[in-house]
Amino acid sequence: MALIGNAALAMWWDMAPDMKAEFEDWHSHEHFPERLGIPGFRRGSRWTSAGGGEGVFVMYELEAHAVLSSSPYLERLNAPSPWSTKMMPHHRHMVRCQSHVLESRGAAVARQALTVRLAPEPGREDALRATLRTLVASLTTRPGLTGAHLLRHETPRIARTTEQKIRGNADQVADWVFVAVGYDPSALEALAGSELSAASLAASGAAGGPVVDRFSLSSSATPADIA
Repeated sequence: MALIGNAALAMWWDMAPDMKAEFEDWHSHEHFPERLGIPGFRRGSRWTSAGGGEGVFVMYELEAHAVLSSSPYLERLNAPSPWSTKMMPHHRHMVRCQSHVLESRGAAVARQALTVRLAPEPGREDALRATLRTLVASLTTRPGLTGAHLLRHETPRIARTTEQKIRGNADQVADWVFVAVGYDPSALEALAGSELSAASLAASGAAGGPVVDRFSLSSSATPADIA
């Protein structure tokens, strides 16, 4: 399995331009080390909108889904630092996918990333997963691409955390997530317009309205990198 572990925390939000510089300082020098110091967090990567917009995508690779309800993680979520407390309200339109890794091949980190947030039509879960499993297996050797991963959300049975309360509105969720990474933006754009287009996904069993975004790598680290 290419992702380091059997679970992942995938998140999207918008960050206003006037906060971007401080956000990147905080996220790189305080938040990454804090999260990667929690047992079970194996790698974090941060990406920003490839088109220069406000979008941010962050993915933490986890040993197991149970890490998301573990005491060390909940302690951090419920006792944010002063800097985190300042930054949390600026995480606008937060989407959090607390997920199991269903499929994973090739690289997890590359210069470019394409994310697709989607959901299966009721009763068509198996058909959609079979199609996406085949696609994941095929992309690692496609020119311009280096890896692909399929995630499925499951909400942990935990109370609303202090960080969520600071952000205000309830976090949204993504039911399933497809992540493709590579070095050629045009290859990712072509993928978004073909196998991962709304029409192709619907034919394979996805509900309408997938959310497609493309990002550029900003930073990535493992626990050993920040020790």
